[in-house]
Amino acid sequence: MSINILEFEKPIAEVAEKIEALQLAASDNPELLPQIDKLKSEQATLTKKIYSKLSTWQKVQVARHPNRPHTLDFIERIFDEFEELHGDRQFGDDASLVGGIAKLENMPVMIIGHEKGRDTDEKVKRNFGMPQPEGYRKAKRLMQLAERFNMPVITFIDTAGAYPGVEGEERGQSEAIARNLAVMSSLKTKILVVVSGEGGSGGALALGVGDHIAILEYGTYSVASPEACASIVWRESEKAPEAAEAMKVGAKDLKNIGIVDEIIVEPIGGAHQDYDAVSANIKSSLLTNIAELSKFSQEELLQRRYQRLLKIGA
Repeated sequence: MSINILEFEKPIAEVAEKIEALQLAASDNPELLPQIDKLKSEQATLTKKIYSKLSTWQKVQVARHPNRPHTLDFIERIFDEFEELHGDRQFGDDASLVGGIAKLENMPVMIIGHEKGRDTDEKVKRNFGMPQPEGYRKAKRLMQLAERFNMPVITFIDTAGAYPGVEGEERGQSEAIARNLAVMSSLKTKILVVVSGEGGSGGALALGVGDHIAILEYGTYSVASPEACASIVWRESEKAPEAAEAMKVGAKDLKNIGIVDEIIVEPIGGAHQDYDAVSANIKSSLLTNIAELSKFSQEELLQRRYQRLLKIGA
């Protein structure tokens, strides 16, 4: 069984294995085709049933799924003519944050997002999607460039958090994140945020101030990971499922308390089942909300963003 199968997905995987075995045999025995169709129907029903009853902790696991689409996957499917830009003009480039100019239906936009990488080498290169200070300073530079040319800024959040190493602290991690929050709060252009996977800690917040915040159906967004919260509150990380529930990190809870504005539907079984379908849903959301935000003047947009921030936690 695949190592990327989550514990609660095992019944689905068992049916999938039966389908695969029958498909191999069906090349010599076409009479098996009705059985395959029946099993596919059972698999779809089972997947829908399991995913309709996920606990908050199980949603956290889906948000962290190794096969979940990342920022570069979305860029490839949603945008045209992407030109990646590098460096913070102070220290260096940070591969865990990608950014650059692209076109969304012929509209120039600035894209900035976390990138975790796929294989071991790429994950190490991209620091598992945990940016250093230079990553946030690169993001700030690109946001200010977008402001200069009146391009909408689109951010994709998918990180466990900012890199917690000593070198990050030496180079001003907290200042870099705080500076991004300040810049995004007063940026004179539209900002659309998409929480595409795991939105963790200040690493997520540094890209999270916007005029419209959307989250994928099985995405999560929180001030700390459930494991970190459990370690602080109960002194045992095994209490992470209880912490996830209490922290309300899931999309529905976040929508109910006003942290996010929209939940973008994922394919049955999660975004990792169909990159194209979830990308189409994100694109539709972006186009709709850019058009909606275009109705406001620059002053109205900034005031609206300010009021949105004040309402959080009220």
